[in-house]
Amino acid sequence: MLTHLSLRLRIFLFFCLLAVGGVAVTSGALVIGYRRAANPEMMDAFVFSGLLSGFALVAMIVGVWLLFDENVAKPVQRLAAQMRARAHAGVSDDIDLTAARYLGDLAPAVQAVSGQLSDNTMHTAATVATETARLSAEKDRLTTLLTEIPMAIILVSPAHRIVLYDGQAAGILSQVAPPRLHASLFDYLQRDAIEAAYRKLAKTGHEVRCTVDSVDGAQSYEVRLKPLGDVASYMLILDDGVPLIAPEAPRPLVYDFDLLETPGDAAFEDRDLSDLCFVVFDTETTGLLPHKDEVVQIGAVRVLRGRIIAGEVLDMLVDPGIPIPSASSRVHKITDHMVAGAPKIAEAGRAFHHFARDAVIVAHNAPFDMAFLHRHAQAMGVAWDHPILDTVLLSAVLFGASDTHTLDKLCDRLGVVIPDALRHTALGDAQATAEVLCRMLPMLQARGMRTFGDVIAQTRRHGRLLEDLN
Repeated sequence: MLTHLSLRLRIFLFFCLLAVGGVAVTSGALVIGYRRAANPEMMDAFVFSGLLSGFALVAMIVGVWLLFDENVAKPVQRLAAQMRARAHAGVSDDIDLTAARYLGDLAPAVQAVSGQLSDNTMHTAATVATETARLSAEKDRLTTLLTEIPMAIILVSPAHRIVLYDGQAAGILSQVAPPRLHASLFDYLQRDAIEAAYRKLAKTGHEVRCTVDSVDGAQSYEVRLKPLGDVASYMLILDDGVPLIAPEAPRPLVYDFDLLETPGDAAFEDRDLSDLCFVVFDTETTGLLPHKDEVVQIGAVRVLRGRIIAGEVLDMLVDPGIPIPSASSRVHKITDHMVAGAPKIAEAGRAFHHFARDAVIVAHNAPFDMAFLHRHAQAMGVAWDHPILDTVLLSAVLFGASDTHTLDKLCDRLGVVIPDALRHTALGDAQATAEVLCRMLPMLQARGMRTFGDVIAQTRRHGRLLEDLN
């Protein structure tokens, strides 16, 4: 049972046991002494001696516990967290030996192991870099080949989720909403025609043509569904009525073939962390009071299978409908002139809601940012019922509740650099939080937290941190 408690709590309970045992032994000795004295007039003296010695003993044990907690328990916890960061999050900075100076040879030994681990990691990274360069060259050749094909291509899983899209397909999807890997195809195209064509494809094994409307009914496309051999996935090709991009224009290819086998129907609590999609966001506001201030910027990025998806970002200025105080503008550099003509919070909130569909929403001090969205939920016409993950609480789980959990401090611990130009911008802080999240996910898994439910159960133990922040 005690193995599930933190090291510091177990040590605290040990000292509590010492205090209780010490008081019990002292009280017992005084009772025996009083009986042997056989003098009723000495009762007051024995009681006074018992109280005095009991308080002195408890005070001494509390003092020793505080010294032990500060100089042994906390440094051990920090060393463990730093080792996990180096083992699972790719951090390569030196171990902080100052805080562990009373642990004898333990800290230098940890530093030696960390150095050896770093050397091995560098060797592995060099090998991976070579292979990555080869795969990157192959991707460039594939992208060049696709550039010559005058059609938009989307690879879709058997569950009708997007596994790959090229630049031209991205342009089409963005007419409805920002393109997203692992998003349902039916977030963009109407369901009935696609499902009917897919049933025919599965039955005949041959290419199927059909006409498909966008979900908003504004566009209509002639599409082809092509089978992929014996695989139940299919290629969706839009080659009629599609605006072409110039051959010399950038044509990114976004994909993750592992998504072909990623389950997506289980409850969020039961899903593996590696199977989840996270949307990491941040807001800039007119002030620090969610009940009266307003949002002036929303920035968000998507994290899938533990990596940030390049190009899948949301970066919107928002017209707050009220003047932006100069004190706030000095922090986030957003002025009244910049937000003039920008979408109101209702429109911006709907866009972000769609961007975060089927995903876990992540933020640093999430209650603050979510309070603005909840307040305007009725005007947006949406329900903010997404699962929420807070990196403040993740930091407390991994590094201990007594440490500092600001975004800057967390970035320092995990080797994440926020460029000065991007600090206190919604997208810049969202990007930094996403990088922090990507480094913490393997650390959580190494601690035995494999599913989203496991992580939530641990973060609930530190909910008081958010109450203090807000």
